[in-house]
Amino acid sequence: MEIIKINAMWCSACVVMNNIWNEVLEEIDIKTTTLDYDFDEEEVEKYNPGTVLPVFIIMEDGKELRRIKGEHTKEEMLEFIREK
Repeated sequence: MEIIKINAMWCSACVVMNNIWNEVLEEIDIKTTTLDYDFDEEEVEKYNPGTVLPVFIIMEDGKELRRIKGEHTKEEMLEFIREK
């Protein structure tokens, strides 16, 4: 399982979520790939992120399992990751 995180430097919600995401990673060891909405445009387009950032996409065996967008609490993010 891997999480694709799509964010942007100009996105205020992304800035807020960076701190929360770091707290999440202290509790869960999961492979994460971070893509910048502007600088990694070609790669980002593959995931069709839409206009609400940040986007967290759980991938397994090259397939998307689920995604979550925008600002969330640490608890909501942990629940999103642990969801089966």
